[in-house]
Amino acid sequence: MQPQYQTIGSSSQIAVSQNRVLRNTYLLLAISLIPTVIGAAIGVRTGFSFFAGSPLISFVVFLAVAFGFFWGIERNKNSGLGVALLLGFTFFMGLMLSRILQVALGFSNGGTMIAMAGAGTSAIFLTLAGIATVTKRDFSFMGKFLFIGMIVALLAALANIFLQIPALSLTISAAVVMIFSAYILYDVSRIVTGGETNYVSATLALYLDIYNVFTSLLHLIMAFSGDRD
Repeated sequence: MQPQYQTIGSSSQIAVSQNRVLRNTYLLLAISLIPTVIGAAIGVRTGFSFFAGSPLISFVVFLAVAFGFFWGIERNKNSGLGVALLLGFTFFMGLMLSRILQVALGFSNGGTMIAMAGAGTSAIFLTLAGIATVTKRDFSFMGKFLFIGMIVALLAALANIFLQIPALSLTISAAVVMIFSAYILYDVSRIVTGGETNYVSATLALYLDIYNVFTSLLHLIMAFSGDRD
């Protein structure tokens, strides 16, 4: 019977470890929203616009900065520096977020639309994170399909910098909402099933999921509900 007791003990330790990672991830995710809000507030107040110059060059520079942060965070994910870099990244993303917020606030119902996007994003996150946590199903099979979808959406967004087709822009936003909503399910599932054991990496993944869902959802809401009087 000793091997059976050892198996039960090992399973219990794994479950405790997975719950710890999930708890720390949610805590750091909540903390990471603070620099985002600060960055967004500064950006809105100062009229910050990263894409004021050439859209293509700005897009490439943005990707370079973002992937630089990704590399630094992943390289230092087991130290306090990784957390500091993560918070620095979320501040940067807050500055980037300020542009779409400025556009939204140009509408008479801008505040309402931002609140709707926030509420919608929260509902999506809580629902899908809850499903992944309660069912404890392994959704890792979704990974390849979601990655391909993300790359296609990124290439379409890059192409639309030149094409400037409103219908394509809305299609991309709708696709991004669906892709990154599914990524929430996938990323939380990886934590719950033990596929992700580092809470810094897990926080980065979930932060990007939430950020992309919010911005794309806000874009759609503005397109269909924006009121300039």
